[in-house]
Amino acid sequence: MQKDSKIYIAGHRGLVGSAILKNLQEKGYSNFVTRTHKELDLTDKNAVADFFEEHKPEYVFLAAAKVGGIVANNVYRADFIYENLMIQNNVIHQSYLNGVKKLLFLGSTCIYPKNCPQPMKEDYLLTDTLEYTNEPYAIAKIAGIKMCESYNIQYDTNFISVMPTNLYGPNDNFDLEKSHVLPALIRKMHLAKLLSESKSDEVIKDLGKNNIDEANEYLKGFGVDASSVEIWGSGKPMREFLWSEDMADACVYIMKNRDFEDTYDKNAKEIRNTHINIGTGKDISIKDLAILIKKIVGYSGNLVFNSDKPDGTMKKLTDVSKLNSLGWKHNVELEKGIEKMYNWYINRSH
Repeated sequence: MQKDSKIYIAGHRGLVGSAILKNLQEKGYSNFVTRTHKELDLTDKNAVADFFEEHKPEYVFLAAAKVGGIVANNVYRADFIYENLMIQNNVIHQSYLNGVKKLLFLGSTCIYPKNCPQPMKEDYLLTDTLEYTNEPYAIAKIAGIKMCESYNIQYDTNFISVMPTNLYGPNDNFDLEKSHVLPALIRKMHLAKLLSESKSDEVIKDLGKNNIDEANEYLKGFGVDASSVEIWGSGKPMREFLWSEDMADACVYIMKNRDFEDTYDKNAKEIRNTHINIGTGKDISIKDLAILIKKIVGYSGNLVFNSDKPDGTMKKLTDVSKLNSLGWKHNVELEKGIEKMYNWYINRSH
């Protein structure tokens, strides 16, 4: 990948895509082609075909996806499987038709079985039943891995799949209904802290409500008030978190330095599980995560764990030995990352 190579980042405004774009720019790459969702609907086969035909990107980072937390994944099941399959099918197929030199497909560690042995190795893919709440999303991502493998085997393309663990960082989704656990906890505790300090104007501004009564009524639905913050589940599940800019650095490293043939054993009779886990290889309980965020935000109220709500998978830790053997290791540890993310949130423009 040369500094003037034409690079298409699908999903360049999202958490991962924006971090990849920033990383590439910092490394001196300058020839980007990007489109917002409004400018190019990646579920539209003809629109994607026209885009590739016109712009002929040499390298593609496929970071566009419909994503959400445990609630969104469970409620919008059809949307998650349909939209993600369509995005992948269109972008991967057009990359093949238009001679893209290398494509990096981004998935998720939810591809692994619900009761997967820990830490999760790439070889554990498709060995057992998936977690029910996000099964449609996971199946779409597994299809993406198999699509990349199949095109490489049949057409000699160079499409690589990477499976990041839970990501967090600048441009994350802080929507209280649809966000993942870490940004949701940061925002909940920030708002609870503002309520406890009687900073009504800031609460109203943050939520975009007309008055404090409206804001309080809205927050009550998420278990947030001045004295306490409700957290779904028991707090016992263990989760691994990776700073999104670290993830971006891993993606750029792999795109620059590794090929599909580096992702599997040449002596094996079958080419399987060529994807690469991207994570830290370290985890933390949701309870300890909440306590850490509470400390960083400076919130003094109570944390209430609602055990009537689902926990999801109890442990999800990636085995990153394959990634490390390919020459990359994470840089930002969790506490430092949360500090950076909270500062980003409170300093962002509304």
